[in-house]
Amino acid sequence: MTARLADPAGSPADVRTHAVALVPAILVCGAAILLFGLRWQWAGWTALVVGVLVAWLCDRAGRTERLAPDLALIAVGQAIISTMSLHADLSDAGMVRFAVVLGLAVAVPFVISRFVYRERTIRFPWRTRRRWTRTQWLYLVGVTAAGWLILPAYFIGSGVYENWPAVSGPNEIARLAVGVTAVGTWDELFFICTVFALLMRHFPAWQANLLQATVFVSFLWELGYQSWGPLLTIPFALVQGYTFKLTKSLTYVLVVHLLFDLVVFLVIVYAHTGVPAIFPLTP
Repeated sequence: MTARLADPAGSPADVRTHAVALVPAILVCGAAILLFGLRWQWAGWTALVVGVLVAWLCDRAGRTERLAPDLALIAVGQAIISTMSLHADLSDAGMVRFAVVLGLAVAVPFVISRFVYRERTIRFPWRTRRRWTRTQWLYLVGVTAAGWLILPAYFIGSGVYENWPAVSGPNEIARLAVGVTAVGTWDELFFICTVFALLMRHFPAWQANLLQATVFVSFLWELGYQSWGPLLTIPFALVQGYTFKLTKSLTYVLVVHLLFDLVVFLVIVYAHTGVPAIFPLTP
């Protein structure tokens, strides 16, 4: 069948799709669990390759259209990320490594899509010329308040704050701030503007959102959001995808994410130093 979906530029695009497309998509996106959640590298890379191959067979059989090229971009991004440990590292070498590897994970799929495929599926809509509604402003306040109330119990109560390096001096705290902000920004560029946008060409929004959340949450798990962290990161990833679908604004979802990450940063600093003492529900 042919699904009439809205492409990122806002105009409808006819893309032949079929229920069987979920099989290779689950293989490719599910590989994130193997790569980042379990650190089973060879199993994860195998799942990526098999997923893209099955997608190519679906395209060749006429069941789907351009599924393999799009899943290949998601697979390439994940493969690039998997070449390094995601354990937080605030050393000069660690920060450079994160910048280079994560930068390539966004840049390579974008360059292939734009200059090899000659498509504009991957876009970064900073400016939408739409004013934020009162609901959007209230949501920003709500996200910040929720993080302020919930995150101390999670990070300190579970002890996962120790997954981030201990910080004390101004230099270390500044490095942590840069790292948290940079990774939070990258999350939206890759998981939402790349993975989610590519999946939206082939699947209903709810399926695409579940698939991108699988990759998103697996990445966050290795990054340090462990213990009962998925109870927070799964809803967060799904809401971010849904918010992007509604607003079509990278700027807005990025502001949401960075406000949440600001609280994350403050909680980690507080857990290591005892300041700022601004959290009422600290364990």
